[in-house]
Amino acid sequence: MLYPELFKSLEQVRWNMEKDIPWEQFDASKLSDEQAQTIRMNAITEWSALPATEMFLRDNRGDSDFSAFMSVWFFEEQKHSLVLMEYLRRFRPDLLPTEEELHNVRFEFDPAPPLETLMLHFCGEIRLNHWYRCASDWHTEPVIKAIYKIISQDEARHGGAYLRYMKKALNEVGDTARAAFAKIGVLMASARRTEKPLHPTNLHVNQALFPNDTVQSRLPDPNWLERWLDGQIKFDSEWEKKVIDRILHNMSLLFDRTFESVQDLNRYRKEVSARLQGNLKPAS
Repeated sequence: MLYPELFKSLEQVRWNMEKDIPWEQFDASKLSDEQAQTIRMNAITEWSALPATEMFLRDNRGDSDFSAFMSVWFFEEQKHSLVLMEYLRRFRPDLLPTEEELHNVRFEFDPAPPLETLMLHFCGEIRLNHWYRCASDWHTEPVIKAIYKIISQDEARHGGAYLRYMKKALNEVGDTARAAFAKIGVLMASARRTEKPLHPTNLHVNQALFPNDTVQSRLPDPNWLERWLDGQIKFDSEWEKKVIDRILHNMSLLFDRTFESVQDLNRYRKEVSARLQGNLKPAS
């Protein structure tokens, strides 16, 4: 069971809302309306950890270890929304999200294969870590720069925890897990080929609600994410390469195979799929 160890390790580095955020350094002259609006949108987006947790608990009823870990992940993710809202409450109360706006991103996700969902969120944590680091660089106001840096580090730690559960799955179900992880890894490392940002909050998750079945589609400004990434924080090809490199690096560690490109990972995916279909001998 991984939960006790992960709880202890994350508890040791947990930050305090009052003591670890440099609230006293706030400089109103360095916060523009444009920047403040993006903080509002991110606060609402982070609230979607609530329906994601409900999905994880529903789809992982057979895994009490992972479900228990959700108590830590959920707490820390909701804290991200809370600290962004606290920033607005203190310095731009006119932009605080309403309870209705927050509740609007709580909707049911369709059931999905747990292993693929795990990999999807692992990649999502890597991407968020880089988005928030980029956002910290873009912002000019000292307090929000510090907040984005702090929560980006949380996202990196969450990715590390998900990776531990992925390693556990490899030991338990072997090629079934390899195939699921490689499939989603190819998808999430191919973001350059897609029109929209590849992150769990921007994927369709409820067929009955389509097209309003992404978290981003249910925000007050559904188009803000692309504008934030492309026109504001400038999450360019250099940043995207960092995301892809981290995914490939972690897949190399996970599968004990070097992947230098998405094509390498896709070839491995095909190899595992063929093995599962009985065309090749099982890996020892």
